[in-house]
Amino acid sequence: MSEVPSVPVEDVGPQTVLLDVREQDEWDAGHAPGALHLPATELMARYGEVPVDCEVHVICRTGRRSAAVAQWLNQEGFEAVNVDGGMDAWVQAGRPLVAENGQPPRVL
Repeated sequence: MSEVPSVPVEDVGPQTVLLDVREQDEWDAGHAPGALHLPATELMARYGEVPVDCEVHVICRTGRRSAAVAQWLNQEGFEAVNVDGGMDAWVQAGRPLVAENGQPPRVL
């Protein structure tokens, strides 16, 4: 596996395209405001939804799934980087969360 470019959560800015590749229940429990949701399990069928004209920051819970997705996207011609530490690091850094399930937001 080749080296996957990565960035710390602090480098994810308000104009950054943030691609959350976690599953639906994880997304519903809590995600970054403004993130694009595309589960890793649906990536091959839906990769046309990923923006091609900018760098995409890919995030999951811990950074493992997102690293694999970023690597695949880069092989397909996208400009993708992994967000180090994933949503766990996001919360530890005090970054905002929103939920879709009516409960207080949290990371699953």
